[in-house]
Amino acid sequence: MTKTVMKNRADVNHEWYIMDAEGHVVGRAATKIAALLKGKHKVDFTPHVDNGAGVIVLNCDKLKVTGSKAEDKVYKRFSGYPRGQKETVYKEMMTKRPKNILMHAVKGMLPKTRIGARMLKRLKLYTGAEHPHKAQTPKEIKL
Repeated sequence: MTKTVMKNRADVNHEWYIMDAEGHVVGRAATKIAALLKGKHKVDFTPHVDNGAGVIVLNCDKLKVTGSKAEDKVYKRFSGYPRGQKETVYKEMMTKRPKNILMHAVKGMLPKTRIGARMLKRLKLYTGAEHPHKAQTPKEIKL
C-alpha cells in the first residue's frame, strides 16, 4: 500500500517553461498556462501548496481571437470613484497593451487567494521573441 504524498513549501521546486504564443487563440493558451502555473501537470499536485512552474510567453502581440471578439470584446476597469469605469475594446487593447490581454485571461483562471497572486508572479510575458530569463534554463513547450 502506497501513501498519498502531500507536498509542503520545503519540497517545492519550480521548473520553468517557455512557449511561443504566435498564432494561438487567447483562451486556449491561457488554459495551458494556468494549468502549468497551478502545477496540475505534476503527479504530486497539492491544491494548498504553490508547486507550479514558471512560464515565459513570447510574442504575446501575435495572439488571435475567434469569431467577432476583435470588435465586440470589451475590457472594463473601475477606479473606485464616481464615473470611474473605463472600457477598452480588444483591438485598442491589442495595440496599446497586448500583454494585458493574456494576463487578464490567465488571472481569471487562477485561484483568487495569496497563492494565486504568487503563481501570477511567475508568469513572464514578452511581445518579442527575446527574453532575459536564460538563467532559468526553461524547457520548450508547445501549445
